Amino acid sequence: MENIKANVILNAKGLACPTPIVKTKRAMKDLEAGLVLEVQATDKGSKADMKAWAESTGHQYLGTLEEGQVLKHYLRKSSQDETLEKKHPLVITNDELEAKLEANEKIVVLDVRETAEYVFNHIPKAISIPLGELDDRIRQLNKEEEIYVVCRTGSRSDLAAQRLAEKGFTNVVNVVPGMSKWSGKTTGI
Repeated sequence: MENIKANVILNAKGLACPTPIVKTKRAMKDLEAGLVLEVQATDKGSKADMKAWAESTGHQYLGTLEEGQVLKHYLRKSSQDETLEKKHPLVITNDELEAKLEANEKIVVLDVRETAEYVFNHIPKAISIPLGELDDRIRQLNKEEEIYVVCRTGSRSDLAAQRLAEKGFTNVVNVVPGMSKWSGKTTGI
């Protein structure tokens, strides 16, 4: 296999979401357009996160190589006229979502964290579809329903909400700050 040359290598090993994306964002700011950034991470969810983040900002996701426990993500910085970071416009707070759940409103809570995160602690009746599986499993969701997307901090859920909106879902809301600060009811093993 060809050895991939990166212009800058970023060490994000041992860091959990959203830290690899935050560090990648910072590193990309200092990189010249056209150059390649290699992000080394151990967070399994970082593959879907990097791809989705690159797509939402206009940077080019080149791919990921796995070497043992380390995922090496390759991203090419796009020029200024190619990039514009998007945010999903509809946002709700944890407290607002908790009030909707307590009022038994007919809503869907979509948890886009990794399966292991979901299994140990999640909002009761939340549907688990990790961000990296969203495109393949999107048919499991109903475009007519109100969907509230949650992750650990609001980052992955923002990317998932954008993706759903692109696919024709019109009633999608990102929950911020997500499970890291959730004080409502939870269930898990």
